[in-house]
Amino acid sequence: MKSFIPPTRTLMGPGPSDVHPRILSAMARQTIGHLDPAFIGMMDEVKEMLKYAFITENELTFPISAPGSAGMEACFANLVEPGDKVIVCINGVFGSRMKENVTRIGGQAIIIEDDWGMPVNPEKLEQCLIDNPDAKIVAFVHAETSTGALSDAKLLCELANKHGCLTIVDAVTSLAGSELRVDDWGIDAIYSGSQKCLSAMPGLSPVSFGDKAIHKLSNRKTAVTSWFLDLNLVMGYWGKGSKRAYHHTAPVNTLYGLHESLVMLTEEGLENSWSRHQKNHQLLRDGLQTLGISYLVDESSRLPQLNSVIIPEGLSDEEVRNSLLANYNIDIGAGLGILGGKIWRIGLMGYTSRKENIERLLSAMKETL
Repeated sequence: MKSFIPPTRTLMGPGPSDVHPRILSAMARQTIGHLDPAFIGMMDEVKEMLKYAFITENELTFPISAPGSAGMEACFANLVEPGDKVIVCINGVFGSRMKENVTRIGGQAIIIEDDWGMPVNPEKLEQCLIDNPDAKIVAFVHAETSTGALSDAKLLCELANKHGCLTIVDAVTSLAGSELRVDDWGIDAIYSGSQKCLSAMPGLSPVSFGDKAIHKLSNRKTAVTSWFLDLNLVMGYWGKGSKRAYHHTAPVNTLYGLHESLVMLTEEGLENSWSRHQKNHQLLRDGLQTLGISYLVDESSRLPQLNSVIIPEGLSDEEVRNSLLANYNIDIGAGLGILGGKIWRIGLMGYTSRKENIERLLSAMKETL
């Protein structure tokens, strides 16, 4: 056995994205204790910068020490109790995972389905809310990573709030890449991931909970089903003040990396980050059109950072992706579920979202095709 030396790749799939050298360097710094006063000071800065990224004043904003799937489970485990009726909007793989969380906890999942590649239909949601006046929560994916569709989170939250429902929103792919305003849009609970548009490494899930969500959590009739993700316990470690209660050994160096990625986000400016992702999407779109490659999702609801494109007839999904990887060290993603073998998912997230990467991919695609 020898030390593992990974090959140099350009990560242009659905995640992870390329990690910026500044972030890699930050992760290589001296490890200190997870209760060290200096580390606790850094934790407070991470929380403040995440509030900036989410555009929220929620005090309960912090990164869970696990990937985005754990952030999802934290939202459902803390806010759903057995018997609770939860409206789940499904327009791809990750909406289905929301449903799975609801049913495993013992909640009642009321499903709204839209075709894969389409955004969540607000009219369907409004009718479902009318038909289910006892529903307590509406859950949906803001940016569906399996299809590249962007739903109107502001409108969906307005409808949920109008009918007295809390909202749980998946922002794993949208945070820092598409417009997202937690407080202005009335989002009650939200989760994301470190490895997408934040351009950090996989393994952390930023979350944020508003006052209504905290009220429901504080008035539960049953215990939270997960010990590790019970926010009542986790906040003893991530709460205010210099004295923190031990809950778990935090991934110290990984949090160094997230801190650095958030410093870089504040330097660039959040709206500038949104704009960069949109401009680079347009550059990729124009180049793909010259190759005869079209998009799955209509332009009006298309994610700029996750481009789902239809595989031209007669081409092998796997052969093209393997060729790009072997000959150009470019990694793009395959379709999931019913879209397997039908689309490629091309990511332009975080540090990956650069003009030179788009030009390299287009050149490689042209030669490969």
